[in-house]
Amino acid sequence: MKRYARREDLGLTKGEFATLKRLSSPQKIQDFLSAWPQNFEPGGQTCLSVREVLRQRRAHCIEAAMVAALALWVQGEPPLLLDLKASRDYDHVVAVFRRGGHWGAISKTNPSVLRYRDPVYRTLRELAMSYFHEYANKRHQKTLRSWAGPFDLRRMDPKLWVTNEKSCWEVGYRLDALRHWPLVTKRQTKLLRLRDHVERKAGKVRQHKPPRAR
Repeated sequence: MKRYARREDLGLTKGEFATLKRLSSPQKIQDFLSAWPQNFEPGGQTCLSVREVLRQRRAHCIEAAMVAALALWVQGEPPLLLDLKASRDYDHVVAVFRRGGHWGAISKTNPSVLRYRDPVYRTLRELAMSYFHEYANKRHQKTLRSWAGPFDLRRMDPKLWVTNEKSCWEVGYRLDALRHWPLVTKRQTKLLRLRDHVERKAGKVRQHKPPRAR
């Protein structure tokens, strides 16, 4: 697998590649993605390629994770994704990186809690567990159950996730097919406490307002 992503291999324009090249650290990548609006998928579910995200300047979690992974690859780091699977809730995907032997994550969500993680986690399980307490559904149940990865996007043709003009669902399918490792046992799930009223209030903080329903 190639250490550095070359523009010619990716099929990107000079402008597209230059945008990614400027994102020279995980912090810069996170700030770049956080500044964009959330992709609320007004026309139906999407899984936009990196090119389409750069063009539309909006993203949800897996779309942003692919952009982040590619930006890391352009800088000579492996493009790795971590899949977080939930019960009775949406799954989440983040891009992961290492610094000094410890893991961190780049993450885009509209709520305030499931976001960037500093590279202080010794294992990927530790990193996944850092999302556990705040990962809750509308019934205020803690829903995160398992994790999988890291999945190296160099295993897939860039045409499938970098420049695809239709959709990149194949990436999601590959993540779903990975072996997922449990974060809690069935016995432990019975002991989980619902979020209290303060946590519920904090969980309602959003960066971008969703579009009004027609």
